[in-house]
Amino acid sequence: MILTKTREEIELMRESALIVSKTLGMLAKEVKPGVSTLYLDKLAEEFIRDHQAIPGFLGLYDFPNTLCMSPNAQVVHGIPNNKPMEEGDIISIDCGALKNGFYGDHAYTFEVGEVAAETKKLLQITKESLYVGIREFKIGNRVGDVGFAIQNYCEKQGYGIVRELVGHGLGHEMHEDPEMPNYGRRGKGKKFIEGMVVAIEPMVNLGTHKITQLKDGWTILTKDGKPSAHFEHDVALVNGKPELLSTFKYIYEALGIENNEEEGLRQQDLVL
Repeated sequence: MILTKTREEIELMRESALIVSKTLGMLAKEVKPGVSTLYLDKLAEEFIRDHQAIPGFLGLYDFPNTLCMSPNAQVVHGIPNNKPMEEGDIISIDCGALKNGFYGDHAYTFEVGEVAAETKKLLQITKESLYVGIREFKIGNRVGDVGFAIQNYCEKQGYGIVRELVGHGLGHEMHEDPEMPNYGRRGKGKKFIEGMVVAIEPMVNLGTHKITQLKDGWTILTKDGKPSAHFEHDVALVNGKPELLSTFKYIYEALGIENNEEEGLRQQDLVL
């Protein structure tokens, strides 16, 4: 059952989402060769708690850390460790925060130093597909419309769309209805209704869409060992249209990147 949110609840969810956004922005300057993912995990936990929130992933389903840190061929759910990142790596950082009884949850795949051209393009197309999908999240459409748009955009470039892992509704629980696959058929699936809040998160592989899992019970890998990219936003359905609750603004500010990809998707007068 889809649990819609009031306008007041959506504003509380925006607060949770922006704590995650600010956490990712803080981490952006720390993602570099020689730095361990466990070090970043500790920074994130301190930052979230300093903002009067609770790490959303820590202890959730017994997950042991604040961040899911998934480098290179790891798709999602990687566990932070002491191994230093290396030049040319990519790293998906997925973060959650709980405040005012609501979750924020979103992700960004970072480049570690200079990465290979084909990997850079994978990141670009995956992030573009996120916004392609978000713009289909509107009254009159269904879950399949978002999934189809993402799948079509990425598969035209020859990339593999992960099937077994999906986006999801968001609210008092980290995972609510509906599931939001990154593949599908137009006009199929649950209807979108005013007040929905979802996490849309393409997980896209350079090679095959097939995946496997490590014995740790968490880490998901590409079957062929090729890189995977992951980007995620929290989105509310307001006045029939998608409205971003999360933002990559802080990441771009930290990295000195100019980007207008969120234009028209978030409150323009919002003080972030």
